[in-house]
Amino acid sequence: MTMSVGILGTGWVGSSVAISVLQAGFATELLLADVRPELAEGEAMDLAHGAPFYPSASVRAVPRDGLFETDALVIAAGHNGTPTQSRLELLADNAVILRDIGAALRGYRGIVVVVTNPVDVLTQVLAESSGLPPERVIGTGTMLDTARLRQTIGGEIDVDPRSVHAQVIGEHGDSEVVLWSSAHVGGVPLREWPGWKPEREPVIAELVRRAGFEIIRRKGATNHAIGLVTAALLRTLLRDERRIETVSRVHVGALGFTTVAFSLPTVLGVSGALNVVSPALADEERDALERSVAVLRAARASVT
Repeated sequence: MTMSVGILGTGWVGSSVAISVLQAGFATELLLADVRPELAEGEAMDLAHGAPFYPSASVRAVPRDGLFETDALVIAAGHNGTPTQSRLELLADNAVILRDIGAALRGYRGIVVVVTNPVDVLTQVLAESSGLPPERVIGTGTMLDTARLRQTIGGEIDVDPRSVHAQVIGEHGDSEVVLWSSAHVGGVPLREWPGWKPEREPVIAELVRRAGFEIIRRKGATNHAIGLVTAALLRTLLRDERRIETVSRVHVGALGFTTVAFSLPTVLGVSGALNVVSPALADEERDALERSVAVLRAARASVT
């Protein structure tokens, strides 16, 4: 069966998404487009030359309109952040870009995955400008933050991150919320794990929150981990795996919130992000989530 994935934007992030998709092996066709056509062509050529080392797939560059018949489309177009710039400060310029893309996507039949930051607000901008159902416009959201959290906790307690079950919800950004109350390892609540130090929780949360800026300060961009995250998300969607991940979408009542995009645990499958899970929240976590949602609402209103 043919499985076609498109990537719009072939800079640092788009190229890392591309190689991660090819290595994951679920796509039979990978199409690349960029506002700089020669960049997309060069990336396609470079990736195609590695064909002996990943599962069989064709790779080629196409005009933007050539992406609109794919099964899934990744939006990695837009400006990158700077070490001193918050994700929300990127909003004004990137909202213009995403609104234009959304208008071109009216009638698109696949699933759209938004990676461009600030991902939550831009997921909402694209959903609204495209007119696509909210479950088919999905932001990578806090999947990366959740991965960073699990990796950091695993390092603290010397356990493989895949055995750590902890989540970050809300904004992919400064107001994100770590759900410490429900974190567990091998069925044991994290706060009951031998040697766990609750006083480390604010420190770890800040490390996770600042991780992207620290990487940008050192190398200019974050790209490899989000490439892996996006490929895993696409595989889950297109293979109808029904996995639960913390992704962003425009909500229509989850936890009482409507018409705002942010991350919650969500069941993912071939129809998109359909079943949003309402996790149990401690009082302080609910308060923090309400503050995060307020930040996102204000940011969305600023570009209306």
